[in-house]
Amino acid sequence: MTAEEILFEAEMSMEKSVDHMVHEFSAVRTGRASPNLVENVDVEAYGSAMKLKQLALITTPEPRLLVVQPFDAATVRDIEKALKDSKIGITPLVDGKIIRLPIPELSEERRKDLVKSLRQMAEEARVRVRANRRTALDDAKKLKASGELTEDGLGDVEIDVQKLTDKSVKQIDDHLERKEAEVMKI
Repeated sequence: MTAEEILFEAEMSMEKSVDHMVHEFSAVRTGRASPNLVENVDVEAYGSAMKLKQLALITTPEPRLLVVQPFDAATVRDIEKALKDSKIGITPLVDGKIIRLPIPELSEERRKDLVKSLRQMAEEARVRVRANRRTALDDAKKLKASGELTEDGLGDVEIDVQKLTDKSVKQIDDHLERKEAEVMKI
């Protein structure tokens, strides 16, 4: 492994950490209907666990309403049960072959709870980024120990890895700030 490969792997790992957090953020309810709220809910259907988006079409006909249309009407009850058991806090209303999910207005207390949850997700992402930094620095130290990297080369890699870490942490903070504003907006 070369210094460039170490930096490339570190950058890819850090980007994945940020992307994972952004994906987690998309599932946080902001008071507006979004298919992201429910598309990854696990549903027990056909004898195995499947994601809701694999079993149904999820649409937003109104700003405060999600409509779930199962591809197979036999899965309506399975989907309803999964939505009730999920932590999204929305009660599904079954209307024949479709399921309606009315999105209630968020209270101030609930908004603050969501912000705490967002901050926790962001901190977990920062921890993952720092773990990626540690891995990259350990790999660089192994290269130096094997004689493939000089002391100056190690210093350069450490500086570059820190720059990548700082960039990723800034992205995390920027995403968090935007999502907090979105959640707190009435």
